[in-house]
Amino acid sequence: MTTTLTDVYEIPQELRDFRDLVRQIAEEQVAPRAAEIDIKDEYPWDLRRLLAEQDILGLPFAEEFGGTGTGTLMLQMAVEELAKASAAVALILMVQELGSLPIQLFGSDELKQRFLPRCATGEWSPAFALSEPDAGSDPAAMRTTARLDGDEWVINGTKNWITNAGVADFYVVFAVTDRESKRITAFVVEKEREGFSVPKYEHKLGIHGSPTGQPVFDDVRVPQENVVGEVGRGLSVALGTLERTRLGAAAQAVGIAQGAIDYALAYAKERIAFGKPIIELPTLQNKLADMQTKTAAARELLYKACAKMDRGDADKAMYSSMAKLFASDTAMEVTVEAVQVLGGYGYVGEYPVERMMRDAKITQIYEGTNEIQRLVIARQMKG
Repeated sequence: MTTTLTDVYEIPQELRDFRDLVRQIAEEQVAPRAAEIDIKDEYPWDLRRLLAEQDILGLPFAEEFGGTGTGTLMLQMAVEELAKASAAVALILMVQELGSLPIQLFGSDELKQRFLPRCATGEWSPAFALSEPDAGSDPAAMRTTARLDGDEWVINGTKNWITNAGVADFYVVFAVTDRESKRITAFVVEKEREGFSVPKYEHKLGIHGSPTGQPVFDDVRVPQENVVGEVGRGLSVALGTLERTRLGAAAQAVGIAQGAIDYALAYAKERIAFGKPIIELPTLQNKLADMQTKTAAARELLYKACAKMDRGDADKAMYSSMAKLFASDTAMEVTVEAVQVLGGYGYVGEYPVERMMRDAKITQIYEGTNEIQRLVIARQMKG
């Protein structure tokens, strides 16, 4: 088929159809539960099952492992649609990629066959355990260690701020295996391994309903076949993973921003002040116009970065960082403005924009802080 100029900048119809399905699920099934999930701070197992049944949890995976094989752009469009309704539910899909991607990109065929099909069906859920109490943006400060004892690795240490802690069936864990040369290695640790526990969970500003905890490894033994990639090359595994998965944070940010705009706009059409709907006030129109423009720009940058990642373009890492940086800053700005549009109502829990504002903040922090993203972008520019 000959591509016409009108098709050049369009998302393929099959992806738009799947996006519309996710949007319908988000509007009909997720949105009505969003406030309750936030208030109770309980993991929504029923919605996770729904995402699995609808093949949405199969989006991060290739067809050979039972996934949809539809690529990064489709995955992040789905994250965006879910995040419009609930950032916590969107994170279920985001971590489905984050915790399994090290195995997809760097794992042995045996590891892939053992873990990926059961993730693609949604039966298993993964987690990504890189950060530590004293090693967030600086993996070189990592204290968790792994030493070889016979044909097994023995892992000791504590991780921090780990999404899906206590929910995940397995964890991709990064540990120092050569202290002198500061070499780290990635391992798969199943939840039932002796010596593994999650004794502490965080009480967070936002993203309630998605557990964030502190996994502890006390002489946890794993076989050598659980090594992801090469021994001593764990940093490459982490960076190669985050290069792609930070697009999930960007998509989540775009979804939160759009969700806040949609609610603020509907409110502005209904709310009467000075005898007419407040949408008629020029100052409010200006505010909403800026919110919509910045969110649209963030979405375009996100989709461009996703396309580059799917194609394997040379500048994919820079675009990935730019999308995450711009989208998350936009989400924070837009949600603050949405609260302002609602006035006093925006500040109370009865209305969703205060939750969206709290949820937006984390997008500037996780998957690499925005300060780190700026370093990555500048480094890429220098060449």
